Amino acid sequence: MSDENTRGNISVGAGGPDQGRPSSRTRGTRTGYGTGTGRGTTRRKEAERPRALTWFALVDVAALSVMLAAVAVGFGPVWGSLGYVLPAVGGAVVGLLVAWVGAWRRFPAVTVTALAVLGYLLFGGALALPHTTVAAVVPTLDTLRELLLGSVEGWKQFVTTVPPMRSFPDLAVVPYLLMLLVALVAGTISWRAKHAVWAVLPVVAGLVGVILLGTLDEALPVAQGLVVAIVALLWGAVRVMEARVGTHSISTESSREATRRLRWYRIRTGATILGVAALAAGFTAPILMPDQPRTVLRETIVPPLNLHQFTSPLVAFRHYAKDAREDELFTVSHLPEDGRIRLATLDRYDGVVYDASGDGGDTGFYTRVGEQIATSQEGTPTPIDVTVTGYSGVWVPEIGDLTGVEWTGPNAEAQTDGTYYNSTTNTAITTAGIKQGDTYRLSTLIPDDPDEETLKKGTILDADLPETESSAMPPGLPAKSTQFTGEETDAATKLFLIRDALQASGVLSSGLDGEVPSRPGHSAERIDTLVEEEKMVGDDEQFAVALALMARQSGIPARVVMGFYPDKDSAYEEGEPWTVLGSDVHAWIEVPFEGYGWVPVDAVPEEKPQIQPEPKSETVPKPPVLQDPEPPEEPDKAKAGSVEDDEKDEAENDLFDWGLLGVILLAVGIPLLLIVGPIVAILAYKARRRALRRSAEQLADRVSGGWHEVVDVVTDLGTVVPRGATRRESAGVIAGVHQVPSTLMLAHRADATVFGRDQPTPADVEAFWTEVDELVGGLRSTVSTRRRVRAALSLRSVWARIGGRRGILAALGGLGSRRTKESR
Repeated sequence: MSDENTRGNISVGAGGPDQGRPSSRTRGTRTGYGTGTGRGTTRRKEAERPRALTWFALVDVAALSVMLAAVAVGFGPVWGSLGYVLPAVGGAVVGLLVAWVGAWRRFPAVTVTALAVLGYLLFGGALALPHTTVAAVVPTLDTLRELLLGSVEGWKQFVTTVPPMRSFPDLAVVPYLLMLLVALVAGTISWRAKHAVWAVLPVVAGLVGVILLGTLDEALPVAQGLVVAIVALLWGAVRVMEARVGTHSISTESSREATRRLRWYRIRTGATILGVAALAAGFTAPILMPDQPRTVLRETIVPPLNLHQFTSPLVAFRHYAKDAREDELFTVSHLPEDGRIRLATLDRYDGVVYDASGDGGDTGFYTRVGEQIATSQEGTPTPIDVTVTGYSGVWVPEIGDLTGVEWTGPNAEAQTDGTYYNSTTNTAITTAGIKQGDTYRLSTLIPDDPDEETLKKGTILDADLPETESSAMPPGLPAKSTQFTGEETDAATKLFLIRDALQASGVLSSGLDGEVPSRPGHSAERIDTLVEEEKMVGDDEQFAVALALMARQSGIPARVVMGFYPDKDSAYEEGEPWTVLGSDVHAWIEVPFEGYGWVPVDAVPEEKPQIQPEPKSETVPKPPVLQDPEPPEEPDKAKAGSVEDDEKDEAENDLFDWGLLGVILLAVGIPLLLIVGPIVAILAYKARRRALRRSAEQLADRVSGGWHEVVDVVTDLGTVVPRGATRRESAGVIAGVHQVPSTLMLAHRADATVFGRDQPTPADVEAFWTEVDELVGGLRSTVSTRRRVRAALSLRSVWARIGGRRGILAALGGLGSRRTKESR
């Protein structure tokens, strides 16, 4: 081998500026071929070929395929089956193929984008929407329409639909398009960018996107993260190594064999180290990571369904109980024992009507559902068929906790597309509406409700329900609630005291012939009239609302439910299909009990048609006390700075979770410290080394330290300065590589100052360091920003000066000393 090494540096011991200058074929020339690592090697003829046509493109494909497979696995829980595999894998293949063709032909970005759109439309039918194609392959106009709409609207539908997604085959466009985009960007960067490892960024972005589109039930989070991290690190290391040793123009059979052995040695070593690290991380990650639910979009994005466009079904209660009393509404194939058919759960009262909110918290969200609904509830699985005969509306009669809704009637497609379900309140709705002739099947779980004696001994939980404005509450309700509960403090006991008082004082009447006259509605005025009368006359509508409002006045969360169940007068026979009549309509409340969830509680008094109301109740109803000035004045009585305010502020402060803050700081601070700590340590060490050199006790040592600063800077920039070389020899190497002749004059001046007969003055030292700073600044300005950053964080000069050939342990030991003695 010649005196020139393959990096373009002179051999050890060479001196002089002429000998130090690289030849026209080495690193110092402008015709040298950059490999992506800053190493100077000559260009091979193969380098003119696109990277996509080299054998190493197969390694890129393998690495990208493994990482993309790890990303696609995340669709498993949200899809609920393996149906996502074909669109996800197909999208990745189409993306990589388009990226490869673009790199091969060196197409501009506009052409690559056009090819990607063409591939998306051409293969989307077969891979994501086979039910819209001809023979499951040839796309149709419906295929193109669904692909174009899905690329825009599919993301919103994906995160506002209740899993599993296999019930909605049209949403396969989302995994297909996501994996296509990730593969396209990653492949393009890998085969066309100068630094191929940046292709890991779109892969990581795709992994985050799959998590955000998924559910709280993760797939294989630790395995996914480790696979992406290990393959990315190993692939990046192989690419850097290939750039360093794989493009030399001077090679023999023995050198090629040595290069192959070096490659496989580094690959095996890196794979072993990363494998051990992966095992350690796999065992320790579940222990170290906090047990916190991950963030997904479907848990934070409010679905677009606007419930305010639908009227509360409780408004029509008296219509069913009186006008449609004998009408057949629908038939259910099998009613469970003590089963109740729920029409809607109502949790918000505004003084006029009890309505459904669905604003989050314990009111839940209404999300789109299909034939299968993921749920964590427990109960007896029961299929129930429903045939609609006279009922009409958007609220879907259902039973228990739904695990699926399958529409089978003439309007099934529209009803399926418009079905929404609130799993928190167990309320279903279809925007397409229900009418006579419609049929559907419910897959449901029937829970076991506890008996009343168990509930009286139970614990009522808190719940986040919409607050009712004080002005919307019936004025006489708080006093009546206090009268019923007395001094009792137990929530369950207070609930049943209120219920028993309503039943004892109530007269059940829907205003039918032969019954006590009863007005419909559940406004604040109607409920206030009810509770102020000695004999409370009303039906389920008024008594359920009164019980719910009184319970909430007593600090007990309650919501109203409207539905159907057979009473003692019903013609229902157990085990037979039940035809629901209008007279079977009922309303009740639900209260959350620990261990049982929301449990129904009735407040229906016995029917007493023989009791007549007093005339004044019929002709002169008591007006609502809405103009009482005292309630609005109560908030003004509290003065700023009072003890009550201080206690309130102190209670609010106590709600702050300092433990959670500590966990967050540790979770963020430790990784940040591991990343930033070494960087700060290296920069601090170099700054301290420079300061010690410039403030040495002997002025001659300060000049010598200035020259050492120059040598260390060029060493960190990648220039090899032979150990043991004189200043002039080192200056020749630096001047030749970096084309900076002033280095030779600085070396001569340093020798003259250090070995001269006269001691330098402080002014001489300052002038010398000024020249050092100018030289160092000029050296750094000739390289790219990336190389400057790498040089600032490089430890080459540290190992070269204090480690030498003594090994890493000796170098680390030298780092601990206050100052390393440097030769003049």
